[in-house]
Amino acid sequence: MLKSLNHIGIVVKSLDESVRIYRDLLGLGEPQIVEMKDMNLKVAIFKMEGYKIELVEPTSPDTTIARFLEKRGPGIHHLCFNTDKIEEKLEMLKANGVILIDQKPRIGAMGKKIAFVSPKSTNGVLIELSE
Repeated sequence: MLKSLNHIGIVVKSLDESVRIYRDLLGLGEPQIVEMKDMNLKVAIFKMEGYKIELVEPTSPDTTIARFLEKRGPGIHHLCFNTDKIEEKLEMLKANGVILIDQKPRIGAMGKKIAFVSPKSTNGVLIELSE
């Protein structure tokens, strides 16, 4: 079972410009900045009450995030939910015909185990699971 919303992932063209908007104009405070060099991403994480907003900027044109940005423009990319026993959750989803992007969990921006579920199985919404 999914426990709660972890974060909303938003793809942006400019992390600096977007941080200024969310921090200075919307008043969300100072974000944690994470550079994920292995994934060619820069991420700003704003902690909200009960969940986070994650702004994601590609640092290379040959990433899935860069392709998303090129095809769809900036905007909401995914929803992430907290779950227990992520490996068991992935097996259950797979056994029920759900298309998984990640067959096994990997480590995400916050050092937690994560896995993505294909939007083809979730009515067009990219879902991330986090343990």
